[in-house]
Amino acid sequence: MNSQFKRGIIELCVLKELIPEDMYGYMIINNLSEYLNVNENTIYPILRRLTKDGYFTTYLEESSSGAPRKYYRITKKGFEYYLKLRDEWDDFIGGVYVILNKGGKKNEEVFKRFRGRIEEE
Repeated sequence: MNSQFKRGIIELCVLKELIPEDMYGYMIINNLSEYLNVNENTIYPILRRLTKDGYFTTYLEESSSGAPRKYYRITKKGFEYYLKLRDEWDDFIGGVYVILNKGGKKNEEVFKRFRGRIEEE
């Protein structure tokens, strides 16, 4: 998958994770890695950039196991940015599904149509 495209999708997912609650980086990585192949080299640059752009604020909170943890909190600007990206994603993925589902959703149906074309040649 194109790395720029993937980064944009992951950015949307990071924003979504922070809507219900503040989290520190490892929590975000852990939550996303249940569904996506992500690691700290992917997530921390996104967190830094989104914070720099004003979409998140940060604060430190003491940890019972080691150094204080940096928590990220989505701002109003960040939430509005999430809504904009989400609308763009919904429009994009909706169009992709229309294209992919033309003529049938099942691979067997698509394969039959393709086999029919090959047999005609």
